[in-house]
Amino acid sequence: MYQILSKRIGQLARLTAYAGGIGLFAVIAVTCVSVAGRALGGLGLAPVPGDIELVGLGIGFAVFTALPYAQYSRAHARVDLIKPALGAWPNRLLDLAGDLLMFGFTALLTWRLWLGMLDKAAYGETSFILQIPLVWGYRAAMAAMVVAVIVAGFCVLRSARALILPEARA
Repeated sequence: MYQILSKRIGQLARLTAYAGGIGLFAVIAVTCVSVAGRALGGLGLAPVPGDIELVGLGIGFAVFTALPYAQYSRAHARVDLIKPALGAWPNRLLDLAGDLLMFGFTALLTWRLWLGMLDKAAYGETSFILQIPLVWGYRAAMAAMVVAVIVAGFCVLRSARALILPEARA
């Protein structure tokens, strides 16, 4: 059962990261077209209207969608000054503590993002040039953060399992 759960959570984290990668490619395309439009303005081309707004939304989406995969694959930045000097059990305990902290931080961030999303929806704020409702960006970030909370919860389970069942480390 654990192996199936691990596989599915990994797939969910990767799928979320792929979505962010697609968003990042879209940002790159908008930037290239906009820069070319500025450079070749004499030839009848023009920059993309609202390119800064689109880039801001796209980069925010890419950052939020990277969080679940980074957590699942243990790719967050770490400082391992004492880990090499410790044995296996203390290292597994540190992994569990780190995953618990990350779960708490991710849940807190998701809660605050939820409140911000409700605020943006209530006031109907839009971007300046394109008049894109800002709540759309919050909704996209919320979807990624819900996945991040699920993945962080699984990582706590994974670390606790590795602490209790050292032979089942996976």
